[in-house]
Amino acid sequence: MNSNLEMNKVQAKDEIDINFKDIFNKLSDKWSWFLISVLICLFAAFIYGRYTAPSYQIKAKLIVNDDQKGSGIGKQAGSLMDLGGIMGAKNSVDNEVEILKTRFLMEQVVREMQLNIVYAKKTDFVSRELYQAPFKVNIIKGVDTIVTTKLDVIKVSSNKILVSAKSFKKEVTWNEPFRINGIGVLCIEQNVSKQLDNSEYYVSISSIDSRVAFLMSQLSVGASNKQVSMIDLKLSYPLPNKGEDILNTIIKKYTQSNLNDKNAVADSTYRFIKERLNVIASELGDVENKVETFKQRNKLADMSEQGKLLVQNSGDFASELAKAETQVSVINELEKYLKDNVNNKRVFPSSLIPQDMVFANIMEHYNSLLIEREKQLLGLTEQSPFIQNIDQQIRELRGNMLSNIQSTKKTALLNRDKLRRQLNSAENQISGVPQIEKNYLKLARNQQIKQELYIFLMQKAEETAISKTANISIAKTIDPPKSDVFPISPKKSFFYLIGLIIGLIIPLGLIFALDFLNTSIKTKEEITALTNVPIIGEISHNASDDNLIVANQSRSAISEQFRALRTNLSFYLKTENEKVILLTSSMSGEGKSFTAINLGNILALAGKKVLLMELDLRKPGLYAKLNVQNDIGFSNFTISPAIKLVDIVKPLSINKNLFIVSSGPLPPNPAETLINEHVPKLIEELKKEFDYIIMDAPPVGIIADAQLLSRYADVTLYLVRQKITQKDQLKIVEDLYQTKKMKNLGIIVNDIISKYYGYGYGYGNYGQSADVKWYQKFFKK
Repeated sequence: MNSNLEMNKVQAKDEIDINFKDIFNKLSDKWSWFLISVLICLFAAFIYGRYTAPSYQIKAKLIVNDDQKGSGIGKQAGSLMDLGGIMGAKNSVDNEVEILKTRFLMEQVVREMQLNIVYAKKTDFVSRELYQAPFKVNIIKGVDTIVTTKLDVIKVSSNKILVSAKSFKKEVTWNEPFRINGIGVLCIEQNVSKQLDNSEYYVSISSIDSRVAFLMSQLSVGASNKQVSMIDLKLSYPLPNKGEDILNTIIKKYTQSNLNDKNAVADSTYRFIKERLNVIASELGDVENKVETFKQRNKLADMSEQGKLLVQNSGDFASELAKAETQVSVINELEKYLKDNVNNKRVFPSSLIPQDMVFANIMEHYNSLLIEREKQLLGLTEQSPFIQNIDQQIRELRGNMLSNIQSTKKTALLNRDKLRRQLNSAENQISGVPQIEKNYLKLARNQQIKQELYIFLMQKAEETAISKTANISIAKTIDPPKSDVFPISPKKSFFYLIGLIIGLIIPLGLIFALDFLNTSIKTKEEITALTNVPIIGEISHNASDDNLIVANQSRSAISEQFRALRTNLSFYLKTENEKVILLTSSMSGEGKSFTAINLGNILALAGKKVLLMELDLRKPGLYAKLNVQNDIGFSNFTISPAIKLVDIVKPLSINKNLFIVSSGPLPPNPAETLINEHVPKLIEELKKEFDYIIMDAPPVGIIADAQLLSRYADVTLYLVRQKITQKDQLKIVEDLYQTKKMKNLGIIVNDIISKYYGYGYGYGNYGQSADVKWYQKFFKK
C-alpha cells in the first residue's frame, strides 16, 4: 500500500512537471510575439516619457500652535484667543490639516492668481505651459458658467494678433474687447517685459470650479508625525516657480483667514463698546450739566463740614454702588443683545462677559458656531441640513447664555439694591445737613456712577485693541515652499518597467486566451484525455502540394511515419484473411484521401498487392488526386451486371502493385448503393485478388455510410487532423469504440506540426536537409 502511495506521488509529480514544461514550451514557441510586443511597449513608454510634461513636487512645512503637544508658539500665545478656541475645541494639527484642504481656500488662490487661465507655447510637437507669457488674457465680463475653451494665439504684426477657437477666428489689436461663446467678453493685454515671437501660443480658459478641483487633486496636506505639531504641504505642478507661488499663496490665504477668525470676536467687542461709549458719554454730559446748573442756581460754592463728612463716609458705598450699577448696565445690554432677533447672528462680545467659566465656555462655542456658519454659507444655502443643524445648536446655546445672564442679572440687582440701602443708611445717620447739599450729593453720586461706567468701557476698549494687535497666526512657516530639483513624473525607468511588463503580459494573455478559446485538437494529450481509442499512427504536416509524398519523397519524415503505421497495422491484421482497412473521419478535409494514397503506396513498396477503393459516393476526390478517369467505377458495378471486376480495377502508374476502384458516376442514393446485394460478392472477390484493400469512406460524423461499410473492415482507421478536428467530435469515435460498432478502431493523427503537437515528436528530414531562410523561420513562428 505504501509503495502504491509513493508511486502515485511520483506520477502526480511527473504530471505537474509535464504541465509546467508544456506551458513553458508553448510560451517559448511564441518568442517572436514577446519580442515584438516588448519592443512596441518600450517604444510607447519612450514616446510617453519624451513628450509628457514633467511634474515637479513643491514642498513646504508649517508648525502649529497645538496646546496638546506643547509647542513653543502655544506657550507664547496661550493667553490669547486662538483659532482652535473659535472652532469650539483646542487647537490640533488635524483641524488645521482639514482647513488647509478646504475648497474655499483653494478657490481664493485660483481667483487671486487667475489660475483658471493657463498659457502654453508649442515646442517640439507638444505644448508646454508658460508662467510668464508675453501677453495676458483679461475676462472683462464672463458668463455664469465658463466652458473650458482653448484659444490659439498667433502674432500677425507688432500690434495685431490672430485669435482662433472653436467657431471663432478674428484678428484683434491689443486691449480690443471681443466676445467668445462660453467665456464672455475678453481682451488681450501685451506684456512689454516679454517678447512675443512668431511661435504658436495656446490659452486654456476653464471655470473656477474645474481648476479648483484639479489643483486640489494635486495638493497633499498631512501630518507626517503625530508626535509633533508639523504639517507637510506638497503640490505637484509642471512649473516649479509657479507651483512655489501657488503654495505660498495658499499659506498666505490660510494665515490671513486664521487671523480674521481670531479678530472677529475682538472686532465685535470693540464695535459694541464704541456704541455704548457714545450713549454713556451723552448721559455723562447731561449729568455733569445738571450738577453745574444745580451749583450755579443754588450758589453752592463749598460744602459744610457735615456735608464733607457725609461724602467721606459714604464714598466707599458710592464707589461700590457705581461698580454694581456698571455691572447691571452691561448685563442689561448683553441681555438686549441676545434678545435681538434681527442681529442675533453676530459674534458675541467676549471682553464684557462676567467672570464665569461656564459662561465663558458657552460663549466660545457660540462664537465658533457663528464663524463656522458664515464659512459654510459660502457654499451652502440656508435650507441645507448642515446649516439647519448649526442654527439649532446656536439657538440652544443662545438660550443657555440668556438663562445664565438672567441669573447673573438677578445676583447683580440684589447686590446693587443692598449697596443702595447701605448708602441710604449711611446718609440718614448724619442729620442736620441742608436739603440743598443732600440733593447735590445725589447728583454727584449719579455723576460718579456714569463716570465709572465710562472709564470701565474705555478701559475695555483699549484692552480689546491691544489684544487684537497681539493676535498671531496659529501656524508659522518653518520651511517655505521649494520645488524638487528632479521631476517626480514621468519616471522614465518606471514607465520602461511598466512597458516591459505590459509587453510580456499582452502576448501571454493572448496565448492563453487563444488556447482557452481553442476547440480543436492540438496535442496528443488532448486526444488521450478525451478517448480511449489507441493512436496507431502520426503523420506530420506536408509542406508541399504533393499528395504522392511516399512515391516522390521516399526518404522524407512523412514516408518514415507511414512505414511506422504499416508496422503498427501488422499488429491488427494478424491473419491472411484480415485485409480490409477502412478510413473515415469526423468531417471532410481531415486527410482521408491523402492517407489512403500514401498508406497504399507504402504497403505496395513492401511487395504487397494493394487496392484503393473510393467509396465516398457523395464527394469523391481520390481519382482526381491520382489522375484517374472516373467514367466507370464502383457505382457502375452495383447497378449493371454487365460490368465485370476487371472493368473497374485500374492500375496506378506510381507503383505496379497499387490499383484503384474509383467511385464512378455519383448515384442518386449513395447509402443504398453501398448496401447493394452485389457489394459483398465484390469484396470477397477483391480479397482473393489483393493483399490489402483500403476503403476511402465518407466522414462518419456527418453520414452513416462509413458504418454501413464497417462490416467489411478488419481494421478501422479514424483520421484526426491537428487544429481541424474539434474536441467534441472525439465523442463520436469514443462512442463507436465503446459500442463496438466498428472493429479494431484506431486513430491516425494527421497534419501534425510538431511544435504544437508535442516536443521531441517527429523524425526530422531523415537523410535530407531543407534550405529555409532565416526570415522565413521568423515569420513562420
